[in-house]
Amino acid sequence: MTQLAIWRCLRYFAERTFQDARSEAGWDELVARKYRAWMHHTALDALALWFIAETKLDWKQLYPHDPELVQELELAVLPALSMSNIRELLKAVLPLEQLSPEQAQRLVIKSTASRLRKQQSSTAPT
Repeated sequence: MTQLAIWRCLRYFAERTFQDARSEAGWDELVARKYRAWMHHTALDALALWFIAETKLDWKQLYPHDPELVQELELAVLPALSMSNIRELLKAVLPLEQLSPEQAQRLVIKSTASRLRKQQSSTAPT
């Protein structure tokens, strides 16, 4: 009986990850053609959701709600950080370098050539 309870608990957290990924991280928009791609994407979603949960918890502990803000917004309780809030925070602290069209083209050509070499070497007769 205890083994069944353990399996059920493990299944709950896997399903919870899928639900959160669909609603928070846009997982429902994924179009994966192969199982391995789906597994990689799901693992990255789980890591992103873990990062979001940790960030929400840290933020709540480090920055208590301002009572004046609660009154200004006319709310009983301020909501927790949202996915959008965290995305904006990351944009502020991790600015991405912008690629020129030529740099982007070289990057795509390089990755495509690498992928094609791998495909050719895996299908080559030995």
